[in-house]
Amino acid sequence: MNSLLCGLAANPALPPELVDRLIAPAVATPDPADGRAEELAEALADRADLGPDQVAALAAHDEATAVLLARGGHLTAADVDPAARPLVALALLDEGRGLPEWARRFAVDPAPRVRRRLASCPGLAREAVDRLAADPDAGVAAELALWTTSAPVAARLARHPHAEVRQAAALNETVPPAALAALLTGHGLPAARSCLVCDQREIPFTHHPYCQDTDCELPPGAECDGTHGSTVHETWRRALLNPATPPQAAVAFAEHPSVLLRWALAERADLPPHICARLAEDPVPGVRSALARNPAIGPELIRVLAADRWVDVRRAVAYHPRVPLDVLTELAATTRLGPGPLPWIASASPEELAEPAGSAHGRVRMLVAQRHDLPAELRDALAADPDASVVKAVAPHPGLSQRQLLAMVARHGVRVLARVAANPDASGALLAELARHDPPVRRALREIATHPNATAEALLPCLADARARVLAAAHPALPAAVVVELLTDDDPQVVEAAAGNPSLPRAVMAELVP
Repeated sequence: MNSLLCGLAANPALPPELVDRLIAPAVATPDPADGRAEELAEALADRADLGPDQVAALAAHDEATAVLLARGGHLTAADVDPAARPLVALALLDEGRGLPEWARRFAVDPAPRVRRRLASCPGLAREAVDRLAADPDAGVAAELALWTTSAPVAARLARHPHAEVRQAAALNETVPPAALAALLTGHGLPAARSCLVCDQREIPFTHHPYCQDTDCELPPGAECDGTHGSTVHETWRRALLNPATPPQAAVAFAEHPSVLLRWALAERADLPPHICARLAEDPVPGVRSALARNPAIGPELIRVLAADRWVDVRRAVAYHPRVPLDVLTELAATTRLGPGPLPWIASASPEELAEPAGSAHGRVRMLVAQRHDLPAELRDALAADPDASVVKAVAPHPGLSQRQLLAMVARHGVRVLARVAANPDASGALLAELARHDPPVRRALREIATHPNATAEALLPCLADARARVLAAAHPALPAAVVVELLTDDDPQVVEAAAGNPSLPRAVMAELVP
C-alpha cells in the first residue's frame, strides 16, 4: 500500500483535493518506528503544485519534511521559527533565503552540528564568520575553511593550529597561493598543535585499517606520532590537487615516496616539461595514466606514453585533448577505449573529422560516430557503414530518417536494435516494430519503455521484461486499463510507477486514496 500511495503522491495529475486526502496519512505517525508515513510526506513535499495550506500541514509534520519544503522553495523566512526549527532555518540560509540575524544566532549555538552546518552556508555576516573561524570545535572551523569565499578568512584558516582545519583549507581555491604553498613547504608556517588522532588517542598511534570499534570515527590508516602524519599527508595531497597552488611549490613532490602525492601532482595542468618527463618514467602505472590525460604534456611525451606497456596508460592517452590523430588512430585500432566521445573527437571541426570518419579502421570510424552533432553528410555516411559497431554508435544521432533506421536494423539486426530504439526521432510505428522482435531484445525494450514517442502498441511488449516493466508502467501512453492492472503487480516498484502514471483515471485515484 505504501508503494501505491507514494506513487500517487508523485503523480502530476493528482487533483488538489486528493493531495489533501493524502496529506492526512502522511502527517499521522502512530508508530515512531514506522517510516512509511515519512516516505509519503517526502513524496508529497516534492510536488511543485502544493498550496499554502498543504505546505503548512506538511511542514508541521516533522523537521525533515520542512527542510525539503524549504529547499523546494515552498517556505520563506517568515514561515520559520529558528528556535523551534533550526535545521529548516539553516536550509534557508544555505539557499540564500535566510535572515542575517539567524547566522549570528547559530554561530553561538551550543550544538556543534548546527554550527558546522552554518559554516557551509554562503554569504554569512562577518560577525558570524569570525565566530566560526575561532570556534573551539575544529570541525566547525574546518567546514568554514572548506567553503569560505573570503580570501583573508581562508588564509587565516590555512594557518589554524589544528591540522584538520588546514587539511580542509588545502582544497579551497580561495586560499591565497602563498598560503597554499606554505601548506606544502612549511615555510613561514607554525607547526600544527593537534589533529583528530592525537585529540582522541595517546600517541604514537596508528589506526588499524580493520578497526572493530563501532564508535571509532578515525579513517583507516590514520596515524600520529606528534607530527600529525596522516593528516599532513592528506593536506599535501589536497594542496597538490588545488589549481590555485603555485606550481613552484608542487613540483618538489615529483620524487616523493608517496604514490598518492605523485599521482595528485600528475593531474596538475601547470607542470613544467621536465617534471612531466620525470612523471612519465614513474614506476606506478596510475601516475603515468594521470599524466597521459594531462594537457600539460606535449606531443613527444604523448607518443612515449602511447607506447606504454600498460593498457590503462595507453587508453588514457586517447583521452588527451591534443592527442595527434595518427596516435589516436593507432590506439583505436589496438586498444579498447571505452565509451566516448573522446575529447579530441568532441572538439574537432567537421573538416578535422572527415579523415577519421573515412579511416580504414572501423574502431576509428566508431569514435566519430559516437559524436551526435555531426553534419548531415557525415552522419548519413556513418549510418550506412558496413561495420555494425559504427552503425550502433551513430544510431541514436538525431536527424536520421525512419528509412535509415529501418535499414540499420535490416542490415545488422539485434546488434543495433537497442541503439536504434534510443534514437529521439524514432516513430511510434518503428518502436512498435522493434518491440515485437523475436526473440525480444531486452535492452531495446528498456529504451522503448522510456521513449517519448512510444505508443501503447510499443509499450505492451515491454511489460514482459522485469526492468522494462517498471519503466513502461510510468509511461503516459500506456492504456489506462493496463495501468490499473499494474496497481496489483507483485513488484512494489511497478506498483509505484503505475500509481504515478498521469494516465491513471481520476476515479481510480479517488478509490485508492484513504
